[in-house]
Amino acid sequence: MTELTPQQNTTTNTISDSERWRVLLVLLMAIFMSLMSVSVINVALASIQEGLDASQSDIQWVLSGYALTFGVVLVSAGRAGDLMGRGGFFILGVSIFTLASVAAGLAPDADWLNAARFVQGVGSGFLNPQGIGMIQQYFQGPDRARAFGFFGTTVGVSVAIGPVLGGILIHLGGPEIGWRLTFLINVPIGLLTIGLALLWFPRPLIHKPKLLAHKGLRSLDPVGALLLGLGVLAVLYPFVESRSSGVMWLLLPAGLLLFYLWVHWERWYTRCGYSPMVDLKIFATSSYRNGSVIMFLYFLGMTSVWVLIPLYAQQGVGFSAFEAGMIGIPSALLSAWSSNWAGKRVNHYGRKVVIGGLVFAVFGLLSSIVVVLLHKYVGLSIWWLLLSLAFFGLGQGSVISPNQTLTLAEVPLAYAGSSGAIMQTGQRIGTSVGIAVITAIVFAVHPYSSWHTAVSVGLLTITVITLLALTMAFKDLRDRRRQH
Repeated sequence: MTELTPQQNTTTNTISDSERWRVLLVLLMAIFMSLMSVSVINVALASIQEGLDASQSDIQWVLSGYALTFGVVLVSAGRAGDLMGRGGFFILGVSIFTLASVAAGLAPDADWLNAARFVQGVGSGFLNPQGIGMIQQYFQGPDRARAFGFFGTTVGVSVAIGPVLGGILIHLGGPEIGWRLTFLINVPIGLLTIGLALLWFPRPLIHKPKLLAHKGLRSLDPVGALLLGLGVLAVLYPFVESRSSGVMWLLLPAGLLLFYLWVHWERWYTRCGYSPMVDLKIFATSSYRNGSVIMFLYFLGMTSVWVLIPLYAQQGVGFSAFEAGMIGIPSALLSAWSSNWAGKRVNHYGRKVVIGGLVFAVFGLLSSIVVVLLHKYVGLSIWWLLLSLAFFGLGQGSVISPNQTLTLAEVPLAYAGSSGAIMQTGQRIGTSVGIAVITAIVFAVHPYSSWHTAVSVGLLTITVITLLALTMAFKDLRDRRRQH
């Protein structure tokens, strides 16, 4: 790969082994909090609508506002952390997220809640890329794979356990207080995270940007940040706004044009000797390019599983929010186990670990379709989903963290935050587009059939997308063999 610029922060910080694992614990606490806050909403929406007398549009924006601001600020926040100190920006992100959680939990109306969700997305967008960058910074070799294994465990558990926790809190607090607890539970976690970060993070937490000589603040690339942020906003907005008019979809080509302008700006900025927010030469590395596509495709499908299943369980089967959340418990536990297992072995088996995980995910999806259809036609207990989705959980844990390790392995440390954030932006776009398209397919099928048929079509769509990710994983395996 062609050498990247600049050269700042290219060596691992010299901290002791115990210190780096303490740092990881703090990072994972915040990442768990931010991701759980996404998935817990899936079972709280009905209670929020009842408690605040909110419209369907208001409820859509409870999901969408967070997704938009999170996706827009990710890369810029990652680059700022690369240049000025990841620890400081991480603490800033956790602080913003925690304060916004207080505001959301105490919201008197839907407008207040949605404003708080926008701010929550900003906080999450600040803290998430710093977490990935700091893992790159403080861990090397097998320890890095183990660290990303714990990261994947946290992702899998937070996504799957969110609906379970949400169901419990709504059951305990009732429709008026329960949904508020799903936000307020972030507050003690956030405060503990901030306290431990201030205690354990290496100093300095933040410093003046290490800019290229004589280039001044232009090395921060504000134009690149603006172009990319507007591009992400333009692409995401039509998908996350359920009432989008036909004119609104014109934002899609506008967004693609902004991405095109951003690419050319970054190339010109580099030629002029400045420090771009993302050095596009990282895409010349096939492992980063292929891994980013795999992750985009996987999140394009995977995230919708935990939207469709609670929806189907409550509206199609008649489960309570608590019962619907229980379906994900075995999947969450096995995802945690397989993430840890895969993280320890990815350096030895490489891309084969991800391929195996995708195969398990496909099997889990297909067997879940069989359970849903047999429930409809022969009365099979719907609780067999506990087993079928357990296979999906095994696959999920074996995909996310190993792919993260393999994708970022050859990325220079100077771009650890921003390159990780680019990958996360792809995940965010994939998640938003996937949820919008797949739920639209399910709701289009439902009026002409049963919930069982509609959710089966949705799961089959996710299976096709996951098979595309599997194809890309085989391509990456072939590319790696050619290079060696």
